[in-house]
Amino acid sequence: MGATLLEQAKADVAKDVGTTILLPSEVRLKVDADAFAALCAANRDMRLEREADGGLAVMSPASGRSGRRNMELGRQIANWNHTADLGAAFDSSTGFTFPDGSILAPDAAWTQRERWDRVPVEDQDRFPHIVPDFVAELRSPSDSIKQLQAKTAHYIAQGVRLGWLIDPTTQTVEIYRPGRDVEILTRPESLSGEEVLPGLVMDLKGVLFD
Repeated sequence: MGATLLEQAKADVAKDVGTTILLPSEVRLKVDADAFAALCAANRDMRLEREADGGLAVMSPASGRSGRRNMELGRQIANWNHTADLGAAFDSSTGFTFPDGSILAPDAAWTQRERWDRVPVEDQDRFPHIVPDFVAELRSPSDSIKQLQAKTAHYIAQGVRLGWLIDPTTQTVEIYRPGRDVEILTRPESLSGEEVLPGLVMDLKGVLFD
């Protein structure tokens, strides 16, 4: 089904004809990795992810407040990384191919330089087959907290060493680490990057609260 829809979408793009597909909530489209890459290339303004079983997930654009918060989150990580010079930082548009075949795009991610440099250049230009050392998810008002919790736990199960789930709605942060219970902080002023992002202290003003 996925390939057929993709072929139709390509034909419509070639004809410069816009189409809208309305899907009931119980219907899931499945695509393989190559079809997903082609779908993303043809729909660059859309935020798409691919689940482990090939299921296609379409995410809404961020609201103004969420976009501003996400920019501040990424800015602090990028500034720290520029100074520390320890690895590579990525924004929310970067999709990573995880060991189970899912292709997911955290709101922010970081990986050690040695690990990133081992990824072939041709793979770096796609959805790289690498598990980030760190990921962060920032909840928007329209996001399901249970889905974000499951997604962040999934990152850890796939090999991520540190995960943050930042929820401005409840002003809490959930910290995920391998082999440990989730730690929940209420209205913390800052977060430590711990041994994964050494020296990073995230100021949560403008990220968790205004």
